[in-house]
Amino acid sequence: MPRRVERTHFAATIPSRSAPILSDCLEGNTLNPTETTELTETAHLGTEAQDPPGTDAQELAHDHDHDPSHHHQAPVLNPELTREIEVEAPADEVAKSFKTVIKRYQRLARIPGFRAGKVPESLVRSKFAKEVRQEVLEGLVGQRFRQALEEQNLRPISEPQMRDLQLMDGQPLRFKAAFEVLPEIDLSGYESTPVTRPDATLTDDEFAAELARALESHATVETVEEDRPLADGDWAEIQFRGEIKDLAQTVTEAGAENAEAGEPITGEDVLVEVGGKNTLPAFNESLRGSKPGQELRFEVDYPADFGEPRLAGKTVGYDVTVKNIKRKSFPERDAEFAKQLGNYESWEDFERQLRERAADRKRTALENAAKDKMLEAMIERYRFPVPESFVQQQIEARLDRGLRALAQQGMTTEQMRQLDFARLRAAQRDQATNEVKASMILDRLAGLEHVEISDEDLDRELLMASIQAREPMETLRERLQKDGGLDRMRDQMRRERAGTAVYEKLAR
Repeated sequence: MPRRVERTHFAATIPSRSAPILSDCLEGNTLNPTETTELTETAHLGTEAQDPPGTDAQELAHDHDHDPSHHHQAPVLNPELTREIEVEAPADEVAKSFKTVIKRYQRLARIPGFRAGKVPESLVRSKFAKEVRQEVLEGLVGQRFRQALEEQNLRPISEPQMRDLQLMDGQPLRFKAAFEVLPEIDLSGYESTPVTRPDATLTDDEFAAELARALESHATVETVEEDRPLADGDWAEIQFRGEIKDLAQTVTEAGAENAEAGEPITGEDVLVEVGGKNTLPAFNESLRGSKPGQELRFEVDYPADFGEPRLAGKTVGYDVTVKNIKRKSFPERDAEFAKQLGNYESWEDFERQLRERAADRKRTALENAAKDKMLEAMIERYRFPVPESFVQQQIEARLDRGLRALAQQGMTTEQMRQLDFARLRAAQRDQATNEVKASMILDRLAGLEHVEISDEDLDRELLMASIQAREPMETLRERLQKDGGLDRMRDQMRRERAGTAVYEKLAR
């Protein structure tokens, strides 16, 4: 068969956050129902989850490729990018190829009753007909296909789809092959793309949130023994039970009840900061002034954009019991405490470095978001056909990431097999198409901006990857070299550098 055309592009996509692949079932983090979404907004300044290499979750994620219940066919090619060639070879060349393979079988075949190298040609032809034809097919068809590509100056980017193959000993070879090619991408005027440089100044509130997170693990929580009500700054230890109120309710003798009762929302020994900026106003107002042992009943209207999908836009009726008043205390902010936190000379040194790291994370996050907007504008502005084979590859990559996340959350292989893969693939199509377009635009921009990745650049990236994977650098290099990962890494580095170069050039 024709040799598979290797592709190193588009295995990694634009350096941006993609939408969740399987909607809410992949959301790994949930909010405490007493808190506002502001808690997660500040947390996004620094961390990025990554899949650990070589886990069982990855094996579960890839299981869908082998399940016949949802096995996918070769992708339909984009007609605008499809090229078809007819390949021929004369009968004498076909006969020569058959004869060469048969002679090798005669020399190597071990058949009872015949000495080595003395097996009759007729016996080889009858006993090894299928194997001989396959070897001729792989050798002659592949050679002729590559030759035809060179003559017509074509570069396939998808695996060729063959049809009308005619191959018989002593007869001419004929077949047709269809494949996709890269589109022409004209980015004329890309320098006029509007790009706004964001204000990345770290605010006092953001620094205070960073400091609070850094110190949280060193806090001491003590129960307030004084007989007094809760006040701002206190932490209320509560037990609660919440019922989501449906819009449709049924009136009974006992009053109004939900037509569809869902699972209640419960919590034991939950700490809520009274007056805290991340505490929902309804909890602040209800808890403020209450005492341990007191039972409260109130409702909370959650905003539509609340971080926990189950609660977003819903009204929840809560029964709350105040158990204790707690106070958090921290060690004195001095040089000794700073040394407990890391290699810092003084408390001032710790705060300075913390501020710098937080500012860097915020700037990086905002600049990445600005680059995403720049790419989105280019995707909208420049129209070109997208290879269907790339789109399908990207859909599969997104699906694999989603399945790995589900496996890490405890979903079994059998449960995965019950998923509607056709629907899931269809749901990823638009996002996958845009990701492929973004990668193609970045590749084109890299050429226009003369962006290249040196071997030294690649080695530095490899070193960081080997440290993260806890794998010797040369072992990692060898493994990536074998599966094309090294070229994919270089391509992705080039895209990211191209995006940064164009952003710095255009940002105002």
